[in-house]
Amino acid sequence: MDGVLRHVVMFCFKSDTGKETIREIEATFAGLPEKIEEIRDFEWGTDVSVEGKATGFSHCFLVTFGSEKDRDTYLPHPAHQEFVALVRPHVEKSLVLDYWAH
Repeated sequence: MDGVLRHVVMFCFKSDTGKETIREIEATFAGLPEKIEEIRDFEWGTDVSVEGKATGFSHCFLVTFGSEKDRDTYLPHPAHQEFVALVRPHVEKSLVLDYWAH
């Protein structure tokens, strides 16, 4: 496939998750590109929509890969798995979507 593979991750945190914990999660996710060379690009942000349709999702992370192979290397990577272990207890719900950018 031509183009880049986007890996979109959205989190709705549990109501008892503190701001300090959320900042740690943000920083840990943002640090993955330094640890996983297959990540081509990374960006993230918090919901600022005025439409009110986020259904509790507050954070969106966009991880870009050059190939499915790169994504498939990222998923079981020890640094990614450490992040998953960190975030899992604090997430009420998550959404993950991968797509090829056109």
